[in-house]
Amino acid sequence: MENTQLESVMSLIMHSGEAKSNAFEAIQKAKKSLFEEAHEKLKAADEALVLAHKSQTVMLTQEAQGEKIELSLLMMHAQDHLMTSLTFIDLAKEVVDVYERLANEMK
Repeated sequence: MENTQLESVMSLIMHSGEAKSNAFEAIQKAKKSLFEEAHEKLKAADEALVLAHKSQTVMLTQEAQGEKIELSLLMMHAQDHLMTSLTFIDLAKEVVDVYERLANEMK
């Protein structure tokens, strides 16, 4: 795997993991009724996802331009990481919303 491809793959893994971690922290904040902090964590998750998507776009552009992109276990792991993070963030947003609604109903 070329260095630029490896950098893109590692960046994809790193930013996807960061996004998922922030989403998990958002749920933990919401459990404690710290909704402003929960929303900040969700925003950070979305920002990390943008960076992950940029890494993925680099690889997609390279392949679209005729560059051979090596399919490896590491590449599959990176894509799996991104897809898992996307799903988890969507779910985390819903969970934070439910905690927030419950807190508002109890007032």
